[in-house]
Amino acid sequence: MKILIVEDEEFLSKNIADYLLQEGYICEVVKNFQQAQEKILDYDYDAILLDIGLPDGSGLQILKLLKEENKNEGVIIISAKNSLDDKIVGLNLGADDYLPKPFHLSELSARLSAIIRRKKFNGNSIITVNDISLDTNSKTAFANNKLLNITKMQYHLLLYFMVNKNRVLSKMAIAEHLSGDHAEYFDNYDVIYAHIKNLKKKIAEAGGNDCIKSVYGMGYKMEVL
Repeated sequence: MKILIVEDEEFLSKNIADYLLQEGYICEVVKNFQQAQEKILDYDYDAILLDIGLPDGSGLQILKLLKEENKNEGVIIISAKNSLDDKIVGLNLGADDYLPKPFHLSELSARLSAIIRRKKFNGNSIITVNDISLDTNSKTAFANNKLLNITKMQYHLLLYFMVNKNRVLSKMAIAEHLSGDHAEYFDNYDVIYAHIKNLKKKIAEAGGNDCIKSVYGMGYKMEVL
């Protein structure tokens, strides 16, 4: 799961990112309205942590932008402003939750997990495609009822395929999802190819179906069998 953190307090944003990275999320951090706007227009996220008081604009404008662009990211407002008006306006603009500062990182993580389950998995923590299942709470995956010994990157890759089952995903889209705006570091996508090859091998060794297919000239697709 990929998270965008929009927060101008550097110490707080670093603490949030470090904590969520340990929880298995992929995090990107921006500190102002302009950077947040560029990220949202260029990339898709599973959830956004949004401060209202930004140095060059209001986080409420970000909510309006998400609505205008028909984006479906889950949004938690994190703000020092604890007024009822801000909370009501934010929720009416499409935010999913509101968490006033200061807050415990464990509570933030729990709320984030709940929003992603609701938005992506109909409230479930376990998702299944064919004979492959994935538990987003324990960050584990199974094929043919056997535990897969996969890396963190392979977990995120498998989850991305499962969420987008039956959709062709370009190599660029996969690279952007796994690395954010540093997708250019993949160059000729040999790293992507290696991760997919190893993931498919581990699924096969567990007796799982070969459902991640290469689509010539386009990318990859997880087929529902």
